[in-house]
Amino acid sequence: MYRIQRAALAVGTTALVLALTACQGSAVNQAAGESPKGDGGLSEIVIGALHPLTGANAADGQQMANAAQLAAEAVNAAGGIKSLGGAKLKVESADTQGSPETGQSEATRLIEDGAVALVGTFQSGTSANVASVAERNAVPFVMDVSSLDEILEQGYTYSFRLQPNASLMGKQGAQRLVELAEDSGTPVRKVAFLYEMGNYGEAVYKGFMEEAEAAGLAVDPVIGYDAAAVSDLTTQVQQVAASDADVLAVAGYYRDSLLAAQAVGLVKPDVTAVFGVADGAFDQDTFVTDAPDGGEGYFDVNYRWDATNPATVELAGLYEERYGEAIRTSAVLTYDAIMLLADALEAAGSTESAALRDAIRGSSYQPLVVSAGPVSFDPAGENTNAGAVVTQVLDGQVRQVFPKDVAEVAYRFPAPSVGGE
Repeated sequence: MYRIQRAALAVGTTALVLALTACQGSAVNQAAGESPKGDGGLSEIVIGALHPLTGANAADGQQMANAAQLAAEAVNAAGGIKSLGGAKLKVESADTQGSPETGQSEATRLIEDGAVALVGTFQSGTSANVASVAERNAVPFVMDVSSLDEILEQGYTYSFRLQPNASLMGKQGAQRLVELAEDSGTPVRKVAFLYEMGNYGEAVYKGFMEEAEAAGLAVDPVIGYDAAAVSDLTTQVQQVAASDADVLAVAGYYRDSLLAAQAVGLVKPDVTAVFGVADGAFDQDTFVTDAPDGGEGYFDVNYRWDATNPATVELAGLYEERYGEAIRTSAVLTYDAIMLLADALEAAGSTESAALRDAIRGSSYQPLVVSAGPVSFDPAGENTNAGAVVTQVLDGQVRQVFPKDVAEVAYRFPAPSVGGE
């Protein structure tokens, strides 16, 4: 699909605004499942975007909604869906409020209102409910951000996931740590693992453990905590300090991972690195502001927008110009989801559900996030080329550092300010 993406980004901001103006006032005239062929064609194709626009995750949810609109504008500015007579995309955004029940009811409403496909939702519990709705109604659903493995273990035929699932991120976390140790000549024999004990943390830990043990790494101690209840992780980090672990690995959400960093700053365990595994904080720009010593030296292995891809950098510039803030990886994944759907609509030449689903399944869309290759879905709907990249906070910025073919700058391992330098 890359053809739509590249052409659309090349149009630029002015054309995007003109295209948006041109399509205002068009009527929604296509119900889900209807084919445009032989009925005089379409003027608009509705895609439902479900994200938490209010609540604790509203900052990400609003960015994802913005990115969905930006992607639709870009497709429309490039001529719309040409195989459907230049039909324009119309994104209908819905607020899940971070609630699985609300996400489910909003997904149903969007389908009843004519959405031919859904994207979302940022939270795995909500995505699980939306996937169930999508399956019952035979409407394609592309998950931008949702890591829980179990969502696609239900035998669904209309749901797909762009990002790596939780267990894959755990597995790739262990792989990258081993590769970094070998590349840097810094031995790592034993890893302490600190994780939140919810579905996400459990899956990341199990994936990491299996791969680490296969590579000959000891994982000990393993320390779980309740992310919702924890207010201090000093005792847990003291336990790490009392062990002879070489590296502290962390899999948590933003708030609890920041608590871990504060505890590390206080206890100062003798480890060569703090290594996030799909961590919710260590690759965030706000972590640099919030963490002790600016989080300098902290690693993370995670899915991420590709700072070495000129098309992604161009999108990031457009987003910041339009919305006045830096784009987040979650928003880039939403942009990718809309572009993938646009490509599938182009290939299908139809909005008929099964035809669109089959076109998604056959997609070779090149995403703007770091990836092992074009999107390629397995029978369960997992993107087999989804990948994680190593980032590190260096000189006050989160930078891609490994593998070297997607590195912005050289990594530092042992990490500065954590014990090595």
